[in-house]
Amino acid sequence: MSTDASTGSGPGHEPAQDQEQPLISHLLELRDRLLRMVLAVLVILLALIYFANDIYSLLAGPLLRYLPEGSSMIAIEVASPFLTPFKLTLVLSVFLAMPFILHQLWRFIAPGLYQHERRLALPILVSSVILFYAGVAFAYFVVFPLIFRFFTSVTPEGVAMMTDISKYLDFVLTVFFAFGVAFEVPIATVLLVWTGATTPEKLSRARPYVIVGAFVIGMLLTPPDIISQTLLAIPMWALYELGIVFSRFYTPERRAGSEAAEGAEEDEAGHHPLSDEDLEAELDRADAEISSLQDGDEPPPAPDKPAG
Repeated sequence: MSTDASTGSGPGHEPAQDQEQPLISHLLELRDRLLRMVLAVLVILLALIYFANDIYSLLAGPLLRYLPEGSSMIAIEVASPFLTPFKLTLVLSVFLAMPFILHQLWRFIAPGLYQHERRLALPILVSSVILFYAGVAFAYFVVFPLIFRFFTSVTPEGVAMMTDISKYLDFVLTVFFAFGVAFEVPIATVLLVWTGATTPEKLSRARPYVIVGAFVIGMLLTPPDIISQTLLAIPMWALYELGIVFSRFYTPERRAGSEAAEGAEEDEAGHHPLSDEDLEAELDRADAEISSLQDGDEPPPAPDKPAG
């Protein structure tokens, strides 16, 4: 076996290093961006931790407003008075840092996207954040007052309603997540049409099945009561209709037109693909240059580019 093959210093070794280097640089960039995300969450957490009890009191307001006179929330575990507000503050820190987190993810993946993909991805990214926040706000200001008023009004006589603070936090976080995800229906609709998986016309014809599915999803994602289920299903249906309207602007025909326009811009800028003959010549020249560098010789001069 030759020395080049045994030591890995042959002509095929340098390209392998060149292929590994971009992967390492991508991993380093991903690490840096993950560290920035964690740092942002920690900074917000340190700024809010002093107000943890006040934040929990604000979250518990919709329930405390409808509790019978003389009733209060309780903590049945020893560490709950500390851990429950801390858990809420940590979740809130991630919630508030979400725009920065998504911005870091966007900066990581954007260089690998085409121009027409960037034009679609950025509005969808921003819209998804806004819709998730809107779902959480809808749950807090609309859903919670209705369901807590209902729960307190149907409490059996002789039963004192004293909700555990940890159980209450788990309940409201579940509802927040359910409504935040449910409000992403327009994003899912647009993506389905943009990828060519379906069309706005087919989505319109599937409306009866979607209405039934919205109530089923509301039953699965929300606590077991008909009020929260209905309050989740109706906005999902309305957002589905909104998604159909916006999806008409992201059909495959429009995407093809965008790609064609992008290709025309690149042609005007002088970005012409190499022919098969030119590509073979470039590869031969690269192999010759690598071999000459390993032998210690001067690399051969680059051939003149063809005119035009």
